[in-house]
Amino acid sequence: MFFSMGIFIHRQNTFSSENISVPRNENIKFKISKKLNTNEKNKKYEAVIQAGHQQFNAVLYIPKEHGELDFIHYYRADAYLSEPKLPQYDFQFDYSKYLSRKDIGYQCYIRDEIFAAPKPNVNLREQFSQKRLNVLQNIDSTAMSSQSREFLKGIILADRTETDPQTVEDFNRSGLVHFLAISGTHIIVIFGLLHSLLVRIFPFTLRKYTIILSLIFIWLFAAFIGFGNSVVRSCIMLSVYFIYILLQRKPDLLHSLALSALIILMMDTRQIFDVGFQLSFLAVLGIFWLNQPILKYFPKQDHWFKKIIFNTISISISAQVFTLPLVLYYFHQFSLISIVANFIIVPFSELIIIFSFLMTGLIAFELDFMLINKAYDVVIHILLDAIHWFSGFQIPFFDNIAMHLIEMISLYWIIYLMRFTILKPNIKNSTKIILAAFGFFILRMGLNFYEAQKAEVLFYDFKKYKVLSIKKRSKVCFWVDVHADQEKIIQFIVAPYCSSRRISGIEIRNFPDSAESVVYEGKMYNLR
Repeated sequence: MFFSMGIFIHRQNTFSSENISVPRNENIKFKISKKLNTNEKNKKYEAVIQAGHQQFNAVLYIPKEHGELDFIHYYRADAYLSEPKLPQYDFQFDYSKYLSRKDIGYQCYIRDEIFAAPKPNVNLREQFSQKRLNVLQNIDSTAMSSQSREFLKGIILADRTETDPQTVEDFNRSGLVHFLAISGTHIIVIFGLLHSLLVRIFPFTLRKYTIILSLIFIWLFAAFIGFGNSVVRSCIMLSVYFIYILLQRKPDLLHSLALSALIILMMDTRQIFDVGFQLSFLAVLGIFWLNQPILKYFPKQDHWFKKIIFNTISISISAQVFTLPLVLYYFHQFSLISIVANFIIVPFSELIIIFSFLMTGLIAFELDFMLINKAYDVVIHILLDAIHWFSGFQIPFFDNIAMHLIEMISLYWIIYLMRFTILKPNIKNSTKIILAAFGFFILRMGLNFYEAQKAEVLFYDFKKYKVLSIKKRSKVCFWVDVHADQEKIIQFIVAPYCSSRRISGIEIRNFPDSAESVVYEGKMYNLR
């Protein structure tokens, strides 16, 4: 019944731009709803566009040198409107589908002057968004280094729009990107900080009100930083768990997890396709399934320091193991150094989050203490240098890892059996997990053999350049225009193709603009 209801609600929620038809060039009126990551040429925003008599959502692109847009003005400008392009091939990221899940059907490019007028009525959400923007601008005006400012904006205010690409790459390669993005850890730490303060203020008989006030605060905090998907998920999961306690019901993690997922999907069924949604719930499920079995192999926890260290390590292992198959399926890369990096960095994450939260509070109230700013700058530089050092290890980093849906399911079966083997490592349980692993490797070899039998020639349009790929067996040769951005082509074409087609050998060659054909292994291929 619930499955059928879910399908019905999802069909009602599914966005389609077929009912919207606007000219390519149009004078539009718009307002900003969210700021997105800035690229090398443009600032990007999510905006509500009014074109003629039609209103719709779009991704807005304006030149990088243009001033910041805000949430308390309407804007008008001449714009070029286009629908997001569908991917040429199945292995490429479908940006149009990603946008459609956010009810966005158009991309809007503005190159001319933008005219602004104050909004006659600013709703509560826009007021929160503007206050957040003001705090972000206050952070930009502090004397801290740019890296520390961007880290502070990302870790507390969920704004990574101006973060240095090298910093983002360091966090990705070291497996610590969850630390930079607002997640359940941040919400729990902020909740715990406020709750511990209120417990010292309120008498024991009013302890339940400390929980209620703390929950209200984290929801206000979620509204302030823009109700991001990961923040809302964390707030719902935490709220459900503590409502059990307030109702004097035994808090059951699985029930809390399931109820949280149901509430989120009732609000927006499309969340089930969100990678963050899947990773969040699998990480918590992994902690439930593997944490206690792993923890029993650690020394006796007879001191608070041992409890913190051993629990941090076991929780980190449990979450990483349970999310690994999904990470390989979506991102096709993994770094063994991430295990070590999490062991070392995560135990200090609570202190970093608290320090960052207090810094944001001081800056929000325009209290500028030079000594505290300097101390924060030093701490964050040490942290970023450590993460950069971890990301520099090349040997334990694996990319272009092929992972089919069937293989992912097979890996989860192995992880399911892992709990019983850890708890009771006898012959029966060990045999089960060995057979499951053997079955996975047989499946993987079969898929590799199947892909190796295919020969394929594909042409790609990358901006204004042409790219040609020629696959024979498990090797591929890419022919790339000599003037094209080779790094971008590797990121958006070469890497996805190799992980999709299970390629073991890659060769990249260049051809000049004037070339009309190329020759590969004695055969000519026309480029025009």
